[in-house]
Amino acid sequence: MGILNVTPDSFSDGGRFQDLDAARAQAATLVAEGAALLDIGGESTRPGHVPVSAEEEQARVLPVIAALAPALPVPISIDTYKAATAEAALKAGARIVNDVWGLQRDPDIAAVAAAHGAPVIVMHNRESVDASLDIVDEMKWFFDRSLAIAAKAGIPARDIVLDPGIGFGKSWEQHLDAVRRLPELRALGFPLLVGISRKSLLGRIHNTGTAPADRLFGSLAAHVVAATLGADIVRAHDVRPHVEACQVVDALLRRGAAGVA
Repeated sequence: MGILNVTPDSFSDGGRFQDLDAARAQAATLVAEGAALLDIGGESTRPGHVPVSAEEEQARVLPVIAALAPALPVPISIDTYKAATAEAALKAGARIVNDVWGLQRDPDIAAVAAAHGAPVIVMHNRESVDASLDIVDEMKWFFDRSLAIAAKAGIPARDIVLDPGIGFGKSWEQHLDAVRRLPELRALGFPLLVGISRKSLLGRIHNTGTAPADRLFGSLAAHVVAATLGADIVRAHDVRPHVEACQVVDALLRRGAAGVA
């Protein structure tokens, strides 16, 4: 999954792709490098971010989705937790809803996805960090609630992907534990998406002064480990290196697999 942020304040590439022409060019690059999905977001969810209204979020993403959807050979996911934005994005040509609050922040978002027949990516999140928690047990409880919401709305199980939410609502050690214990989440029976690309926890491992754009090698290592432990999709800024790395994982560990993008 290639990342396209049309925001002024995303932690890594904020402001670079707000212009429609720049967004088009970046989308073309990500697809040419092998992205199988394109995730478009209009509100930064980095730590300390300033929330934006649904109207502002839509003003950022809708022109981009409307321009790209007819031209791209891959599906677009809308990265939002707001039902109104999900509805507008799906009408504009997006096909997947990627909700960083796991269908639990806006009570209408699951019904919107179901009405459009859109698959959902359900991410684990927390309002605050509690380092005393067994984070995988906490994720299982959270996903049970999300799955019940999805089922009540009429979203079929085949249209659900789970995301452990690396970088969201967890202590540093809990982030690492969530990756180490991916097989426990995979045992729930749903595909897994993992997104660690350029995140600050990588900088803490190898160099706290590293800029996000300089964390490629750490991103690759983390995603390769995630792929070996059961991740089906990796969400990345740097698509080509991840495609090539995951093709090697597939060749070695998933005989007959076509590759993870």
